[in-house]
Amino acid sequence: MVRTMSLLRALLRTARMIRHTPRLADGLPPDDAVLLDAPDGRMAPSLVAAALGDWAPAARLLSEVREGADWESRDRYVARLSSFAYARDDWLSGWLAHAPCDPDALVVKAELEVRRAWASPARAERLREMGPLIDAAADCAPQDPVPWRIALDHARGTHATHTAFEALWERAVRRSAHHYGCHVAALRYLSAQWYGSHGECFDFAEKAAADALPHSLIQALPVHAAFARLLNGEGSSVHQDRIDEAADRAVVLLADYPPAEPWPAEVRNLTAAVLVRRGRWEAALEQFRQIGPYATTFPWSYFSDDPLGRFLDARQGVRHRLASTTPLRTRAARGSAADH
Repeated sequence: MVRTMSLLRALLRTARMIRHTPRLADGLPPDDAVLLDAPDGRMAPSLVAAALGDWAPAARLLSEVREGADWESRDRYVARLSSFAYARDDWLSGWLAHAPCDPDALVVKAELEVRRAWASPARAERLREMGPLIDAAADCAPQDPVPWRIALDHARGTHATHTAFEALWERAVRRSAHHYGCHVAALRYLSAQWYGSHGECFDFAEKAAADALPHSLIQALPVHAAFARLLNGEGSSVHQDRIDEAADRAVVLLADYPPAEPWPAEVRNLTAAVLVRRGRWEAALEQFRQIGPYATTFPWSYFSDDPLGRFLDARQGVRHRLASTTPLRTRAARGSAADH
């Protein structure tokens, strides 16, 4: 009897999935239309030119955002250019040969070398060698917070003490009190995975979110803390409540951003991942719809060496979960049948 009931439940779940999964794809781009870490319209021409060995468009772009004090865009563009240079840096070498003291070339070089050092088996030793390069990038652009975000990432890898880290943090926020990248770097240092605790991480994130400017992505900082907590298990009911509150805060913030846009894509991907881990399928599916074609390496690379594949699997899994719990005949379907 028990086996029969189990078989019937399994058959019912399968029937629900077959009936409802296709409908739940509404608003989702097909798998082959999803892009990983797609650049925005300003960044794309610089990457195309760099692939051809031409550094001039990247130089113009970074100069424009530096002169306009658009630090959030500058941080994203530096990160993206350094990621491209990780595999191919001939264009960056040409840029530095032409302008060895260019603050834009230097900050990309600093980010690149720190990335390379993080990937090295001798991480701490390699990172310590990068200190003068980061200092040079900071000295060349005294108002720019991006070298200080790099310095915060660097300090985490070199086992900097809390005192040393706090000194760097003060210098970073002096340049831009509401810089998202610096806040994320500080949060990582304070996480239990590194030199803090889950409580310390949440406290920092929640205070920063409360003090953030309207519509700033810093308001979603608690969802970073939530993700860090989930990587080590859900913890106590107190932490579970903070995780759900962080996800709710992020959902509210992201509603202010247009759907299917590259700029908030990483925070949307992160929020979707937290909602999936918490089993909040309907909210997670809505975030996947808002993400559109813009998958990001973070956070999915924490679960797989194929972040795009992991993103697509998570999206499909959410549809299956929702479909398997939806009655075979929904109220709308029954009403439609009655009309006939």
